[in-house]
Amino acid sequence: MNMVLRELRANTRALVIWSVCMFLCVLSGMAKFTAYTSATATGPSINDLLKTMPTSIKALFGFASFDMATMSGYLALLFIYVELVAAIHAALLGAGIIAKEESDKTTEYLMVKPVSRTAIVTSKLVAALLNVIVINVVTLVSFLIVVPLYSKGSNASGEVLMMTLSMFVVQLIFLSFGAALAASMRNPRASGSIASGTVLTAYFLARITDMSDKLRFLNVITPFKYFDLGRIVAGHGLNLGIVLLSLALVAAFSVLTYVFYQKRDLNI
Repeated sequence: MNMVLRELRANTRALVIWSVCMFLCVLSGMAKFTAYTSATATGPSINDLLKTMPTSIKALFGFASFDMATMSGYLALLFIYVELVAAIHAALLGAGIIAKEESDKTTEYLMVKPVSRTAIVTSKLVAALLNVIVINVVTLVSFLIVVPLYSKGSNASGEVLMMTLSMFVVQLIFLSFGAALAASMRNPRASGSIASGTVLTAYFLARITDMSDKLRFLNVITPFKYFDLGRIVAGHGLNLGIVLLSLALVAAFSVLTYVFYQKRDLNI
């Protein structure tokens, strides 16, 4: 428990900064919804304007699948970008919390304590999980506070809850991936940049697969496509099978973190 508290204290400042960023991301994103609805009232609807855009451009920016003139459709589009920010945070956190001792030159201090490497990894993963939960809850509360200011009476709380639940699973995937990556590398300090680069690559793959049905087979390698936001907007919730498979992937990355951390030579 002491190691968990130590990790939580060490990440407090970063957690506050990321929480503020998530709130501002939601607030600034929702503020743009007024522009879309006002365009509908004064001229061509946003959907009419989008019809004039090339399919590749719409797919690249996430416009292809949603009705932008509705609150639910706009939320799904905004959530694509919110989820990307949350995933980058999770990947950086997973990689950083494992590599931190070597980066900060405190490995020797930690190793001389009467604790096993398994206990060290467990404490770090628990602390990282708590950080991810806080970010997810902050995002959910931000949506629940901000959306009613622009929804004009429509209730989108159900969609918001399902979207943040799907985001939580995606966060767990990238958190465990980042941790496994840092544990496996001889130079763990480079794991953060590789983990964030992997997140961005997965995001762009998710956008590219919207350009053509022939590319849909790539969806299996990008967590951003594991949960269909269109399905959530339609009121069908999350696919339980995908949730279980995603959690199995999280478990696999977590096990690899323990295995790699046990075997590697730590830089003191």
